[in-house]
Formats: sequence, C-alpha cells, structure tokens
Amino acid sequence: MRCILLWLCLLLLLGVVVRGLWADNKRTFAVDWENDCFLKDGKPFRFIAGSFHYFRAHPDTWQRKLRTIRAAGLNAVTTYVEWSLHNPKDGVYIWQGIANLERFIELAKEEDLLVILRPGPYICAERDFGGFPYWLLTKYPNIQLRVANVDYMSEIRTWYRRLMPKVSPYLYANGGPIIMVQVENEYGSYACDKNYRLWLHEETLTYVEDKAVLFTNDGVNGLSCGHIDGVLSTLDFGATRNIKELWKELRRIQPKGPLVNAEFYPGWLTHWGEDMARTPISPIKDTFEAMLSSNASVNFYMFYGGTNFGFTAGANNGGPGRYQADITSYDYDAPMTEAGDPTPKYFALRDIIARYLPLPDIPVPVPLPKKHYGTVQLLRCCSLFSKAGRHHLSKGVVMADKPLTFEALNQYSGLVLYETFLPLLKRDPSVLHVPGLRDRAYIYVDDNFIGILARETPIYDLPITKSAGRKLQILVENQGRINYGYMMDFKGLTNNVTLDKKVLRNWNMTKFPLESYDDIANLIKIDGPKWNDINDSNNNGMLNKGPALYYGNLNINGEIGPEDTYLDVSGWSKGLAFINGENIGRYWPLVGPQITLYIPKEVLRIGTNKIVLIEYQRASQTNEVTFTDVPKLDG
Repeated sequence: MRCILLWLCLLLLLGVVVRGLWADNKRTFAVDWENDCFLKDGKPFRFIAGSFHYFRAHPDTWQRKLRTIRAAGLNAVTTYVEWSLHNPKDGVYIWQGIANLERFIELAKEEDLLVILRPGPYICAERDFGGFPYWLLTKYPNIQLRVANVDYMSEIRTWYRRLMPKVSPYLYANGGPIIMVQVENEYGSYACDKNYRLWLHEETLTYVEDKAVLFTNDGVNGLSCGHIDGVLSTLDFGATRNIKELWKELRRIQPKGPLVNAEFYPGWLTHWGEDMARTPISPIKDTFEAMLSSNASVNFYMFYGGTNFGFTAGANNGGPGRYQADITSYDYDAPMTEAGDPTPKYFALRDIIARYLPLPDIPVPVPLPKKHYGTVQLLRCCSLFSKAGRHHLSKGVVMADKPLTFEALNQYSGLVLYETFLPLLKRDPSVLHVPGLRDRAYIYVDDNFIGILARETPIYDLPITKSAGRKLQILVENQGRINYGYMMDFKGLTNNVTLDKKVLRNWNMTKFPLESYDDIANLIKIDGPKWNDINDSNNNGMLNKGPALYYGNLNINGEIGPEDTYLDVSGWSKGLAFINGENIGRYWPLVGPQITLYIPKEVLRIGTNKIVLIEYQRASQTNEVTFTDVPKLDG
C-alpha cells in the first residue's frame, strides 16, 4: 500500500512539473489593454513591420525580399490575402506558384519575421475589384458587397472554409509566426453596417480563436464605423505634423490598448497619365520617429511594392468622369525598389529602427545586377479580327438583343468585341452614343478604325459618316475594376448603344480573354509568317483590323544565368506584354509615366526567350523593343 501511495505522489508531482513547464513554454500573443501594449509570451512587445504582398513578386524571389526586409531591422511582415488569386473561378482554388501562401508564411518564419495577415475578404490594395473575384458579379448581378447581404456572406463563408484551415497552423499560439489577423479592411470608409461587422468578426474568430490578435484598420474618419467592440482598432496615415491629434481620435474610440499605425505610407500609388508618385524622406522620418517615441507599433505600407502582373491592377474612381486605372508597376516609391533592391529611403529608416530595436546579425542584401540585353526586332502577326485571330484567341460568340457585360459573359478581363449592323444613316454625320462604357472602346466600321471612346476622358460620342460602311465593331478593353469606394464596376457595354438616339440591337459578342498563352503561341506558329509583309494601318498609323500581335526572340548566352532586366516599349502605344508565356502586364507609354516593364530574371532563361506584344492601337515605327538595365517610371 505504501508503494502505491508513493507512486501516486510521484505521478502527481510529475504532473505539476509538466504542467508548469508547458505553461512556461506556451506561446501567446495578446493585447495588454491596461498597460497599452502587446504581450508576446507574456512580455511587452512592439512591432515594426513592412507590407509585402506575395502576389506581387515571383515566388522564387520571396525569400530574398523577406531577408532584405528583416535586414532593415523590421521584425514582422504584413500581407493581404487575395481572394481572386486563389479562387479565380467559382469552385476553382489555386494554392501553388505565386498563390502558395503557406510557403510565403514559412519563408517569413525562416527569415525570423512574424506575420500580420490581412485576409479581407476585401483588400483594396490597388488590385482589380479590390481582390474580390469577378465571378461574384456573374453569379449575383445584384449582390451587395461589404454589407449583411445573404449572397455575399454565403460566399465569404465558403471562401473562409478553404482559406482559414490553411492559415490556422501558422497562428502564433499554434507554433506559427502569425501574430495578428485583420477583420475587413478600412471598413469605416465604405459603410457602417454593424450587423456585417459583427458577423465577419464572429466568422473570423471561429478560426483564429485566441491564437492571434484580431484587429481593424481605418483612416481617422472611418474609426467610428470600422471599430468592433473587443477588437483592436488601428489607424492608417502618412507623414503628418498632427500625430498627437490622430492618436487622440483613436483614443476617443478606444481609450486603452497599444497605439498602432497599420498603414504608414512611405510612398504612394500612381495612375496612368499621372506623374510617378514620389514621397520625400524627411517628413517620413520625422513622423516615424514621433510614432516610435510614443511607443507605437508601425507597419510600412508598402515596404516592398512589387508588380501588378497580368490583368491584376485595379483602378480608382475620382468622381464623375474621373476613372483612373493603376499602372503595372507597384514600385510605390517604397524603401525597396520594384526589383527588391534597398534604396536611400531604406537605409534612412534602418538607421532609425536601430535606435529602437536590435538589428539582426545579417548583412543587407546588395542590389541584384540588371542587364542591358539590347534591342529586339519584332515580327508582325495577325490581327484579332482576322479569321485566324478569331479562331485561336476567341472563347466563344454570344448573340443577344442588347450588349452584355464582361461579367454576364463570364469573362474576367481582356477584350470583348461587340458587333452589329448600322441602320441607314439619316444624317451625315450621325452620332454614335456609347453611355456606360467601361472602360475603353476602339471603334471600327467595316474593319476600318474610326476612333476611340474612353471612360477616363470621358468621351462617349463619335460621329459616323454615311461613307463609313455598315458593320459596326466596338472593341472594349477592361482597364481594371475599381478597387476603392463604390465597386459594382461591371465591364464592357453596360448600357444601350444608340445612333442618333435610336437603340442599336442584335449584337454578336466575341470573347477575347487573352488568358491562354498556348492559344497565342499556336496562332503565331500557324499564321505568323503570312503577315510579315502586310501593313493594315491607316494613314495615321492606327491598326485598322483591331489589335495585332508582334513577336520575336531574345537570345541570352552565357553560363551564369539571366539577370533582371526592363522591357522598354518606347514608341509603342498600348497593350500587353508576354515573356516566355508570362503575362508581364499592361503597357501604355503613350500616356506614361511608366515606360518600362520589370522582368525578373526568374522569368528568363539561357537560350531563346519568346516575346509577344499584343498592341491595341499603333505599333512602333521600327517594330523594336529594348531590354535595358534601368527602369523608366517617370516618363
């Protein structure tokens, strides 16, 4: 009996020791409301973070860029999660390549960075439709976004059931690096639906529990409607002399808790047709130091900006007739360049950080070499309107009495060709009126170019003469869905088209999503050589038969591998660029300010590199492009 009692005592003692050790080793990240700070494993903690969106960089470059962020002294990286990237079609999910969120989080941990996750579901981020998948508008044309709408909330729940189980193992209390998870995004600037806020909070809490800190983020004017009881409120603002007033406004909503600027802007975004946004470092330094001296935590938006590859760039609506499409580069005048190199701004901020946090014992990565590969002569291939162009690049023709939007046609981006026959013109000229155009229309009659209408101008009327012909062709380009504010941004022809106020009917709509490079390559292979000596431009050099394909090869010799470079499209007008099958993004040097497109070395290879331009308006007089070692982002 004594032996049994002794053993029981020993087991009880061992249990107490084990529980004590487990308690000592338990990972926690929490808010100490009373002492206005974060607690990491029970100790006061402050983060200095930088935003880096994994979807804006080639995945093979993630680790180097994360290391550069850590070398600046930052102890956390912040990223959005882009719903549309991972769920591009209804029921289709992608988690590999540039969509490998789990690998990005693992690499951040390897580089000794904590992670602040912003899953939205709305992210803004100057991305198409604010990160929402376009098919929400196809499936629910009357959906109400970012409010307590049954259809909207049902789709969020479905999305979170896919996303959150992937994220959960990486929450801090589960052994991962994720210390904070955002609920919505700058919601107070959009609406004030308390029911929706509370529902999304509960939905997020279901997965996160107490394993990380939940937070909201708003501008000072959005705090009241963005705040959720029991959730940490944070601010966003750039350089300012009124920092005490801003903190005072935060304290009005949230009297206790850590001070956080979750979006501190060291740069800014840029639209086509503007000067490149440039932000001087001096006021950034002053505001940064003022925040740190008040014991605030800070996240730089952006610390590394990156690139809006493909059709992913969004747009803003600056008011009636003020549609503004974002450029392909998201350089943002950030502390790291679009290529990921440290700038003087980087080192100035690093010097400040070193006074508040210990710098890691790793060197700052040196800038990667950039290569001037020279000029490449491109050959002309077929036009979009040619028989071969339609056969290879179109994804179907739809007939309807009235024009249908991209979303009604279940098309993400690219182009849609709307065709109908004109009635006999009673006036000469008659006036073609295209209201509700979104975003840019190239107008042809009988395969002859006659003009451009554009949302950003905004000009929606075009004269048509009796001699022009009978078949009207309106090629509409999606330049990027609005990502901020009112976002029910259906693309294409969203209203009736009229000629002298008479509605035009009986439309054929040909879909050109331009998503399959294999289709483009097959078209060039089969039909390209037939077009080399054909010139179908009008007297002004505009392409008469619709957009045309131009193709060529960049040959890279050597044994050490390719280097980063920039595609200079000076002399071209507007279109898309593909390198080795990758859609590098939109170009528009005609309005600028961006003239070059960044080409990461990971896209290139030793030997032959295939180049394709789809030019919408007017080709370069020389049909040449240049691969240069210097970016041109300022026109």
